[in-house]
Amino acid sequence: MSESLIYITCETKEEAENIGAIIVERRLAACVNILSGMQSMYWWEGKVEKSDEIVLIAKTRTTLVDELTEAVTAMHSYDVPCVVAMPIIGGNPQFLSWIREETKDG
Repeated sequence: MSESLIYITCETKEEAENIGAIIVERRLAACVNILSGMQSMYWWEGKVEKSDEIVLIAKTRTTLVDELTEAVTAMHSYDVPCVVAMPIIGGNPQFLSWIREETKDG
């Protein structure tokens, strides 16, 4: 088994809460963290943009990354939402086991 962290940026706290609630309820993620107060700078349509965003971090099974990505992309307000997966290469074995127990089989 392997687990992943999914890094997602959202336009508003409400959007992050909505997406987070749905992916947890569907057992695509064992839990999410919502972090406010992030500022992004990025290229968009030929110019540098700056905006305040909310970070949503989900913990899931690696086998669920594609399904979670599709679900988030379908719900998201952005044309090209940031949804990226990072493998968890170690950590508290009991926590990693909890992630597996609280997510559906991928």
